[in-house]
Amino acid sequence: MAEITARKAVKAPLQSHVRWRDIYEARHLYILLLPTVLGYLIFNYAPMCGLVIAFQKFSLIKGVFGSQFVGLDNFVKFLTAPNFWQVFQNTLSINLMSLVFGFPAPIIFALLLNEVRNTSFKKAVQTITYMPHFISTVVICSMILTFVSSDGLINTLRGIFGGKEISFMSHPQYFQPIYIISGIWQGLGWSSIIYIAALSGVDQQLYEAAKIDGAGRWKQLWNVTLPGIMPTIMILLIMNIGHLMSMGYEKVLLLYNSAIYSKADVISTFVYRRGLLNAEYSFSAAVGLFNSVINFTLLMIANFISKKTTENALW
Repeated sequence: MAEITARKAVKAPLQSHVRWRDIYEARHLYILLLPTVLGYLIFNYAPMCGLVIAFQKFSLIKGVFGSQFVGLDNFVKFLTAPNFWQVFQNTLSINLMSLVFGFPAPIIFALLLNEVRNTSFKKAVQTITYMPHFISTVVICSMILTFVSSDGLINTLRGIFGGKEISFMSHPQYFQPIYIISGIWQGLGWSSIIYIAALSGVDQQLYEAAKIDGAGRWKQLWNVTLPGIMPTIMILLIMNIGHLMSMGYEKVLLLYNSAIYSKADVISTFVYRRGLLNAEYSFSAAVGLFNSVINFTLLMIANFISKKTTENALW
């Protein structure tokens, strides 16, 4: 027993020495990694200290340390707001529909593009579909409003086929479909890049073996292609579920108006009006923390289910 203990005591310093030696030999890589680590610490982790104002009645004059502590009052104020359930439901429905319709779209597009054998045509399609991602949100929203206006492209096409003119942005029921369809159009090409990269990594010998066994293109897709990129799909699905309650206010703010608040007002725009325009900073911090807790919970659940069912997970 004493001999075993002595061996462990000798082995521990040796392992520590080897570890530090490995770090020293790879010091240039760690130096390259340092700016990224510092960036995360400064811009992602350090601001988390400011979450304390979610539990305060924050005052710019008194500062974080001088502001009154109010506990959960800001959370109660948000949860009991008259239009809380409306903005919560709108946020959830838009994000759910974006997940259901928007998440499979780049996968399907990448699979279709993978079947194209004409290299020039393939590159042209990729370039065209990538372009909307690089257009600013302001320009995108201006284009959307122009397309759906009374004399816009959509109403012009409806008129050609005998349809009646519709003022889309005056009817609440049209806002969410317009938002989701435009989001798919804007992100389709860019989101497909990672799937195209994953498809290039599928072993070509598997396709040859499938052909020998008599599998056609459709069976190759289901039995070789999809299983080959399934880990990538599951990881991105988990990450998307982890952002289910997060939604930027910029696009909604540029598109909506008072006539369609019932379907267009979401948590982020609600916080913009209450937290920024009315200077209720503690309130906006409380809502942000509320969203983060829900997203973190959804991420944990999605990761657990994926790990148990598909053996693919973030950790």
